[in-house]
Amino acid sequence: MRRLSRRLLLAMLFWPLLAGAKEVLVIGVENQYYLPAYAFEKGAYTGFARDLFDAWARDRGFQIEYRALPVPRLYAAFLGGQVDFKFPDNPNWKKDARAGKAIAYSDPVAAVLDGTSVLPRHQGVGADEIKVLGTMGGFTPWAWLDRIKPGKTTLSENFNLDALVRQALAGRVDGVYASVAVINYQLDHVLNQPGALVFNPNLPFSRDNYHLSSIKRPEIVRDFNDWMRKNRDLIAALKLKHGVEKGVTGN
Repeated sequence: MRRLSRRLLLAMLFWPLLAGAKEVLVIGVENQYYLPAYAFEKGAYTGFARDLFDAWARDRGFQIEYRALPVPRLYAAFLGGQVDFKFPDNPNWKKDARAGKAIAYSDPVAAVLDGTSVLPRHQGVGADEIKVLGTMGGFTPWAWLDRIKPGKTTLSENFNLDALVRQALAGRVDGVYASVAVINYQLDHVLNQPGALVFNPNLPFSRDNYHLSSIKRPEIVRDFNDWMRKNRDLIAALKLKHGVEKGVTGN
């Protein structure tokens, strides 16, 4: 019995290797609806990011677990080592929290234009006309902080993108600060009101990129970079399919 138990124990320990089990990578993602870039709905992670990482995993033989968390908890989980990777990420976000951490960032995954979308009749207004600015809960409108801190503009947060856009359409906020591609997607595909809000380039905005990041697995980030370089056509097709850079790069 002792010998049999030992054999069973060894079989249990080495079964994943014998069965060809794939290495599991845990990517911490935002528990947010932010299509076309990404969304977490009904227990499933979807959007451009899902298609991108799934394609990489298939080619490299990984298995990916998408662990969706509210934005504040995601930062804590990532910096505390509870997930292998974070997406999206950017070295300019929450710099104080990541100070002193050795974080590996991927090459740019997708270009982002964070700006203020307003009703068409307000497309030419200046920052002084934006008294109440809407944004997604947990996001920091960096380009507006110089006006928010002294109280020149009041920030109104909403954790529901649909409700946030509807607030702007109804005039309850003077503008929405978010990814321009995300606002365009919501208007085009969800509300069926294309052009009902427009990007106002006269208001504060920022251009940046989404990155994949890791503290625990920098070698995997390097592999992801290598894969992206070898699959530029595939990535371009995924960006076009989802419209993840619509209004950002002209696509």
